Amino acid sequence: MMIRKNKKLLFSLITICGTILMIGQIVYAINKEPGSTEDPLVTLSFVEQRIDQLKGYIDEKIKTTPSTGGAVSLEVVNLKAGENLIAYQGTEIILRSGRAVIIDSPAGGISNLTSGFDLRKGERIPQNHLLLVPRTDGRGAKAETATVFMVRGAYRIEQ
Repeated sequence: MMIRKNKKLLFSLITICGTILMIGQIVYAINKEPGSTEDPLVTLSFVEQRIDQLKGYIDEKIKTTPSTGGAVSLEVVNLKAGENLIAYQGTEIILRSGRAVIIDSPAGGISNLTSGFDLRKGERIPQNHLLLVPRTDGRGAKAETATVFMVRGAYRIEQ
């Protein structure tokens, strides 16, 4: 009989303590401003505000990141006879049709990655070979006939 009374007393004490803890949490949550940093729950407006801040940060980083103006994918470039394709550092060039020769600089030629050799001024560009321009110093290709190039990176066309 004594054990039953102790169990009832223990159960009552646990129930009272649980109720007091629950009331304390409710009072704590009621006193906090919804959406504030003190609020234990995350509201939709808080999440949307953070997403807007993140978008602004990303947009700002994109605007301030320097760009060479080059293409990410290969771009088809048509040249008329006599036109020059002047490429910038890191630009990749593939001659698809026509005849063209190398324009080099005093610092060197253009790397032919397909054959593993440099091409120098006046050398004919082989069709379907991947060329890589190492520096922005006037290197490129001069079209002897109408040509079609595939180019990845920054370039300009000169007469």
